[in-house]
Amino acid sequence: MSKIDISLSNLNELFPENFSQEQIAKGKTVFLKELSRSTHKFYGGKMMSMPKAGVYGFNWFNVWYTPGVSSVSTSIRDNNDVSFELSNRGNLVAVVSDSTRVLGDGDCTPPGGLGVMEGKAYLMKYLGGVDAVALCVDSYNDKGEHDPDKIIDFVKMLQPSFGAVNLEDISQPNCYKVLDTLREECYIPVWHDDAQGTGSVTLAGLINALRIVEKDIDKVKIVLYGAGASNTTIARLILQAGGDPEKLILFDSKGSLHKDRRDIYADPRFYRKQGLCDKTNPGKITGIENAMKDADVLISLSKPGPETVKQGWIRLMGNKPIVFACANPVPEIYPYAAKEAGAYIVATGRGDFPNQVNNSLGFPGILKGSLIVRARKVTDEMAIKAAYSMANFAEKKGISPDYIMPTMDETEMFANEAADVATEAIKNGVARIEYDWQTIYDQTLKDIKEARAILDLLMENDFVKKPDTKLLEDALKKAIDTVK
Repeated sequence: MSKIDISLSNLNELFPENFSQEQIAKGKTVFLKELSRSTHKFYGGKMMSMPKAGVYGFNWFNVWYTPGVSSVSTSIRDNNDVSFELSNRGNLVAVVSDSTRVLGDGDCTPPGGLGVMEGKAYLMKYLGGVDAVALCVDSYNDKGEHDPDKIIDFVKMLQPSFGAVNLEDISQPNCYKVLDTLREECYIPVWHDDAQGTGSVTLAGLINALRIVEKDIDKVKIVLYGAGASNTTIARLILQAGGDPEKLILFDSKGSLHKDRRDIYADPRFYRKQGLCDKTNPGKITGIENAMKDADVLISLSKPGPETVKQGWIRLMGNKPIVFACANPVPEIYPYAAKEAGAYIVATGRGDFPNQVNNSLGFPGILKGSLIVRARKVTDEMAIKAAYSMANFAEKKGISPDYIMPTMDETEMFANEAADVATEAIKNGVARIEYDWQTIYDQTLKDIKEARAILDLLMENDFVKKPDTKLLEDALKKAIDTVK
């Protein structure tokens, strides 16, 4: 068995040379899952609370708490907006989920989403310099049903403590009502990362993929496989960015969306899908193979698993086809298989393949920019601005079929994105305060570097301990034994 580098810099090299590409792809998934479970147990989760103010003597407790802190309370009482300055609220996000659609695992019970929500908090801090708290809530009502109104009420009640809310892993159709209600009725930004976040990063990847193949967004035929919160929002943003609704075809589990889908119109909770039935696929094309003929782009966010998207579908596509297989944790088709079928550009949601189209490239910068200007909401214009910010950052570095998106280690991208989003918030009239672009960029970069320096210091002093190598070796052994 290969010796494992703690950096996990090249997962492919961990597996025996005689392993096929399929075995390596499956093995990496098993390895990462096994290692994740064991290291989460080792650390007891990923996040903790730490003071950000110093203790220089015993009487400082009287400053940070009673009697001194009384002046903070009365100042905020007289002007609630001062809470953004006198507490951590101005840099604090609530990550809220009822855990009804966690990654590809479905309903995991309310506490089942904690690993993912802590992960969001981890990435916000490391990539965006933003503090966040995981809040998994029980949305069951007295009838044993998941009630979107319970999430709506919960978020409204927590507003005084946070500068923004990140919704995550809420199943449809409840996710539509939750987001749309809270966006309009809350006085802080409420962002649904599975919808707006995925929409923004996917649009960014599409912009650059089309630049590479020299096609215009208003001319291409796009098939979206899956019609949940992610793909319905992706479709909406593509249309706002100039896509032609007549060349857009969406599929859900029952077939293509079009004006004759009476089952969708019969349920008012699916109003987002109804709107897309009205606008797209006027030819009422049915059958995925019919839709894929001469298609330029396939965007799949559906059932995880390498056989969900068939190679035969890709072979039906037009010149230099673009394939986004972004289900997590396993893409609908592995990149090597898509390339074998003729795909020119392939993207997934995972960082161990080229072209990671993942929300982690969006929400840290988008929420940071929103927080800095104390935005009241994240508009669709802000999400589209973030998409072009990501795409343009990568284009300046030099895009190629295997590099259509920035990567998570490109720190300046997040600061650039935050500044672009914040200035768009000002332009949209949803910002409470205004700064110039450079000030926002500099503040974001400073906060990101500070967050990373603190973690580095904790690691260097063994307050954050290095995982036992045996955990890595055991996970790799399990992966190899599972797929060989």
